[in-house]
Amino acid sequence: MSLEAIRKDIDLVDSKILKLLNHRMELVLMANKFKVQIEDKEREKQLLERIKKTLADLIKPEFTERIYSEIIKESKKLQEKDYKLMAFQGEHGAFGEVASREWDSDLVTVPCTQFAEVFEGVKSGLYDYGIVPVENTLGGAVAEVNHLLINTELKVVGAVGLPIHLCLLAVPGTDHREIRRVYSHPQALSQSRNFLSRNRLDPVHYYDTAGAASMLAEERPKGAAAIANKLCAKLYHLEIVKENIEDLDKNMTRFFVLSKEGNKNEGDKTSIIFSTAHKAGTLFRVLEVFAKQDINLTRIESIPSDPGDYAFFLDFIGSDKDEKVQKVLVQAQEIAANFKVLGSYKERIVE
Repeated sequence: MSLEAIRKDIDLVDSKILKLLNHRMELVLMANKFKVQIEDKEREKQLLERIKKTLADLIKPEFTERIYSEIIKESKKLQEKDYKLMAFQGEHGAFGEVASREWDSDLVTVPCTQFAEVFEGVKSGLYDYGIVPVENTLGGAVAEVNHLLINTELKVVGAVGLPIHLCLLAVPGTDHREIRRVYSHPQALSQSRNFLSRNRLDPVHYYDTAGAASMLAEERPKGAAAIANKLCAKLYHLEIVKENIEDLDKNMTRFFVLSKEGNKNEGDKTSIIFSTAHKAGTLFRVLEVFAKQDINLTRIESIPSDPGDYAFFLDFIGSDKDEKVQKVLVQAQEIAANFKVLGSYKERIVE
């Protein structure tokens, strides 16, 4: 093994250490949601005693104790700042995290494995907010998320329309001519089909775009690349081989920001969910209520709920604090079944 190869391995280990340290700090902030006070001398003592007893041939207990004393000190500093947490599905660098930064860059983003974890975490108070995709201009409604919205008591307090731009990423120093396999989420691979075909690259399905970038950075498989976004290139120290490789320009995903509490600020768009009786013209009667008041509908989507039944998602321009809108909602509720206002909010469209 050459000196250059050893140094590359050291860089990789350093990257893993920092990734784990960042995850530890996320857990510290999550733990703070359930603590009465930040200071816990007994817990700190137990931690340092356990660390000192952990055997490592080259690392002395005194050195380990110094490191963890600094980690504990920094953890308490973070807890004192009382950061607000935003949960998203996927690995760091996922489009949900990008959308979160567009909505509020001061929030600390925390990854979740499943969409259901985002909903449950916000409901339990573990996270202050959650951000989930509800629809995509190419792929349509995100069925899993919309099913969760049918049954949740959480409120929508914001929305983000995020353009989806894809990049081909590789480990720095990779010979681009040797790239043969490209890892990414099936949807991202599908949206880059023409680019992959032109360059004779074999698509390999992976559970997440950001996860594919993370795997590429850590495992460094030969002749491989990943499709993800620019943030992933920055987070995982990958080289951008080619930008904007998506086949179609107009590719946007719309995200909802969720909270236990309703929006304290007045919004300009409102989302509702309802179902209708199995009678001809019932849906028309609901929509007619909005039409008579010249309220502009921006989305109407039907999602199967229970067997044989459908839930209708409807977005319109207006605030639930407006008297005209309040009147319309009362009238619509009298006609529809299982009527629920998800919330009124401001929507940010990212250019």
